[in-house]
Amino acid sequence: MPKTKTCLEEAVRVGAKQQLTIPRRISKALGIKKGDHMLMRLVGGRVEMIPVSLIPKDQLWFWTPEWQKKEREVDEALARGDYKESNSVDELLRDLKS
Repeated sequence: MPKTKTCLEEAVRVGAKQQLTIPRRISKALGIKKGDHMLMRLVGGRVEMIPVSLIPKDQLWFWTPEWQKKEREVDEALARGDYKESNSVDELLRDLKS
């Protein structure tokens, strides 16, 4: 028999400035805390709210496809043992110059 997903639902009231309060048992189940961000989207006639992590603008470069490709290449090289260790800065600089 296939597993069914747990369904939590609770009615909420729209407050001042169109604000909604996420019910405690739902926020607890999702691990949502004060200060977290949510993505809200309108899908047909319903609203979906999805917890999201925002990336600071000064760190966006790290998440570009090009940078992530290079990160994967480095991880693969490390896994293969394709690197050198240096015991001093002088030794490192000699290896880099050679």
